Amino acid sequence: MLPYVTRYEPIQVTRQTDEVKNIPCGTKGGVMIYLKKFEVVNRLRKEYVYETILNYGVKYDKTWVYDKIHHEINQFCSAHSLQEEYIDKSDQIDEIMKEAIQRDCTRYAPGIEIISVRVTKPSKLRTIARNYEQMEEERTKVPIATEMQKVVMKEAETLKKKTVTEAEKDAQVSMIYMNQKVNEKESIKRQQEIENEIFLAREKSLADANYHKVMKEAEAN
Repeated sequence: MLPYVTRYEPIQVTRQTDEVKNIPCGTKGGVMIYLKKFEVVNRLRKEYVYETILNYGVKYDKTWVYDKIHHEINQFCSAHSLQEEYIDKSDQIDEIMKEAIQRDCTRYAPGIEIISVRVTKPSKLRTIARNYEQMEEERTKVPIATEMQKVVMKEAETLKKKTVTEAEKDAQVSMIYMNQKVNEKESIKRQQEIENEIFLAREKSLADANYHKVMKEAEAN
């Protein structure tokens, strides 16, 4: 070392855990939630120490851990909804962040090894999950209510058809009965007409006979 010319910095080459706290996460739907804490377990390989420090300085982890976490979280949150982030993909965020950070580190800073990432989710997550469960419960009630409504409507339709059928049946029976009455009256009327015709014919015959008798008597006198 040359005094005032050469300086040295102690560089840790064993595992270290960098913590990033209160990271803003704006969802695709516009909801802003702050992630409580990110823990990134990483290590700088000995054979890459000089190259890494030369390119990114002693505070290399600020570029490839702290700033990178903020960037990747923004990318992830802006592309997903609240439900996807905290319900559907809640158990995948750690691995997604690890792969994202390691991918760029491997390309630009190969000496940095990302061992694991742990995300401390916000306290509101339980409330969100509970609300989601309630929403799912309500959502499952909808098809049940819809099916029940369909059954009720089907029963009402069946009852309506049954009522219409019975009404039509009663109307047909009534029509048949009325036709029978009409036929009976027409039959009686026709019978009366025939009897009248017979009576008139008999009376005419008697009148004719009486006329001839009177005429014969008159001629005889």
